[in-house]
Amino acid sequence: MGRPLSPEPHPERLSLWHDTADDDWTPRPALDGDVVADVAIVGAGYTGLWTAYYLAEARPDLRIVVLEAEVAGYGASGRNGGWCSALFPASSGTLAVLSDRPAALAQHAAMRATVDEVARVAQAEGIDAQLAKGGTITLARSRAQWKRARAEVDDARSWGRGEDDLRLLDRSEATAVLRGSRTVGATYTPDCAALHPARLVRGLARAVERRGVRIHEHTRVTAIEPGRAVTSRGTVRAGTVVRATEGYTARLPGQRRALVPVYSLVIATEPLSAATWDEIGLARRETFTDHRHLIVYGQRTADDRLVFGGRGAPYHLGSRIRPEYDRDPHVFPRLYATLVDLLPVLAGTRVTHAWGGALGIPRDWTASVGLDRSTGLAWAGGYVGDGVSTTNLAGRTLRDLVLGHDTDLTRLPWVGHRSPDWEREPLRWLGINAGLRAMTLADAEESVTRCRSVVARAVAPLLG
Repeated sequence: MGRPLSPEPHPERLSLWHDTADDDWTPRPALDGDVVADVAIVGAGYTGLWTAYYLAEARPDLRIVVLEAEVAGYGASGRNGGWCSALFPASSGTLAVLSDRPAALAQHAAMRATVDEVARVAQAEGIDAQLAKGGTITLARSRAQWKRARAEVDDARSWGRGEDDLRLLDRSEATAVLRGSRTVGATYTPDCAALHPARLVRGLARAVERRGVRIHEHTRVTAIEPGRAVTSRGTVRAGTVVRATEGYTARLPGQRRALVPVYSLVIATEPLSAATWDEIGLARRETFTDHRHLIVYGQRTADDRLVFGGRGAPYHLGSRIRPEYDRDPHVFPRLYATLVDLLPVLAGTRVTHAWGGALGIPRDWTASVGLDRSTGLAWAGGYVGDGVSTTNLAGRTLRDLVLGHDTDLTRLPWVGHRSPDWEREPLRWLGINAGLRAMTLADAEESVTRCRSVVARAVAPLLG
């Protein structure tokens, strides 16, 4: 695949998406002195911008200020795999424990509806996010994976979810969609759209500005406190302060153990020929993965590249986040090898972009959104990589919470949830990296034994 790209400070070189966003990355003016607002939002990624969008839409009179340490879409919102899906990091069973069965079903229904809501707003705002709702196919490529696929469908049926939500595909049905090697079968859901994440986030930034929202870039918030967001360039005083910092949350005082930044890395191929795509499939730009333990994900882009990513990069002691962690020379070749194993027709294909970024993981792997009315501090995050759509649901929910509206959204089970803190170092470094290695070992174990992994069952409770 060639030598991985070296770290580059300019936004357009952060990823394929940044490189092809067709946007001006010149930073917006930084904060210049103290400001008074109704709502201050820390972070100009999806969470912050969706929240600003829906608040400004509902209440054009609100003074809303968004503060961003880099530029809008710099972080995970501009670097992810481009899946806008109904996936939520916590299972329906977990959500039912937090509330009850009807609430867990309502959360799933809200996530399904969110995929279409993102598409609606993109169209309404003239955002060319190159969106295609082809669904997701998850291949089963071993006997153990096939058992997991069937178990997933059985679980969906136990919640009353029918074939319009999740289907089990036999081998011929699966390979008609994606011709992956050693395919036994698959599961398929229609509830996912492939999109260009940087085009979406940059379009959102422009949309909120058209509604009077002020975005200050290159303005790093050093502290979030009741009634104010503090920066080296001034303080924004506001009745409500929203933390929308996801993978960068650990940099804030008092938040080091709230969300750990775990890196996901991605590669993108050169545009592929029509003949190659005929051999691969994905005619409707379905997103794809398989039922392995160590997560991988892929999509066919609008310009016919194949984007493929996965976990496996190490967690860094002390929740450190550094530009050099965005590119791991050990992980990129493994990603390429995994992709070629899955789709042998891609052997020798040139990789043009290789990148990564930090995503936020809470200790109980359950995303949350909320507002503490006693302090005026609001938050959303902990998406565990499922944030492209979940951030939109968060933005609409925060709108209702900030405006004091009691709605179906504010009654969902993730609202007000508080995840426990992660362990202190070095325990969390040991535990997280052991978990990542265990998932790699579990996949290797299953390739040898052809049975469901004993290792995976042992560590599953620790990994959500």
